Amino acid sequence: MTDALKRLSDEGVAIWLDDLSRKRITSGNLAELIDQQHVVGVTTNPSIFQKAIAGGEGYETQLTDLAAREVTVEEAIRMITTADVRDAADILRPVFDRTDGQDGRVSIEVDPRLAHNTRATVAEAKQLAWLVDRPNTLIKIPATLAGLPAIAEVIGKGISVNVTLIFSLARYRQVMDAYLEGLEKAKASGLDLSKIHSVASFFVSRVDTEIDKRLDKLGGDRAKALKGKAALANARLAYQAYEEVFSSDRWNALEKAGANKQRPLWASTGVKDPDLPDTLYVTDLVAPNTVNTMPEATLEATADHGEISGDTISGRYEQAQADIDALAGLGISYDEVVQLLEDEGVEKFEAAWNELLESTQAVLKRQTPSEA
Repeated sequence: MTDALKRLSDEGVAIWLDDLSRKRITSGNLAELIDQQHVVGVTTNPSIFQKAIAGGEGYETQLTDLAAREVTVEEAIRMITTADVRDAADILRPVFDRTDGQDGRVSIEVDPRLAHNTRATVAEAKQLAWLVDRPNTLIKIPATLAGLPAIAEVIGKGISVNVTLIFSLARYRQVMDAYLEGLEKAKASGLDLSKIHSVASFFVSRVDTEIDKRLDKLGGDRAKALKGKAALANARLAYQAYEEVFSSDRWNALEKAGANKQRPLWASTGVKDPDLPDTLYVTDLVAPNTVNTMPEATLEATADHGEISGDTISGRYEQAQADIDALAGLGISYDEVVQLLEDEGVEKFEAAWNELLESTQAVLKRQTPSEA
């Protein structure tokens, strides 16, 4: 069952799980996935925590204690989520040690309501790093315009970062630039660059979902031929940009000082279209020094019938660009689509966070003991 996942790992793709819950931690399931399914990292987001805490299992005692202390709902959520991330980080610590800090990482996101506030994002990132207090944590910062200077500042303070919600190639280049700027700040401050790590989460499936919807409206053979191609083309061109930036003179100077490359991470890799192979965003996005964070269903599908046939990114840049250009030829604006997806991504995480606030507040009220 693990041959495909082992082959994927052998090709240089780090397998991370895009999910976390207290039950997954306490039941031993996470440890089992690490031991048997080659999982070497975990990512979380507001939607994941909303589902986990709303489910309730494993959180009852802590919620009762928090209610007794009459903490705010925001504090309660941070106490709960950082506890889960801390415990997951401890389970992954042997992987972190074995890989010299590259893997064995757990990501936790800044409050999505701060996505357009640079100063507050930096403050929140510092607070989360302090609260979790584990060296194998990644603080997730969205790749909004306000997020870019926050990324540089947080990296400059020696805090490792997972940059999330990247959809466009232009924004991805800005993210890599922010990472290099942060490393330069850290170097100037005398920090050990070898201890700073980062991944850039480039979202995949949502690109196809939006563009294929537009192709269906257009109809015709040309539109039909492009279905299911935009997301892979976009991700492959992102890897081309990664290769370019991390072979530059600017990067080489930082690498000599001990810096680590910011790996591309393929996010949103669960296939939404039933007409496409359910392992498409795994098997067709294989390249060295990348991360693929998968929902458990995608992980299981890959283990069961994924066919890993070596590097499926390098050398395919010309076709990828041709596919993106063909969309423009049909009147589909790449820039409009990726901006829409970024805006929707922030809105969805903010909506999930607000839902989490509401559901947690309701539970806290139920747990609050009545006064004698």
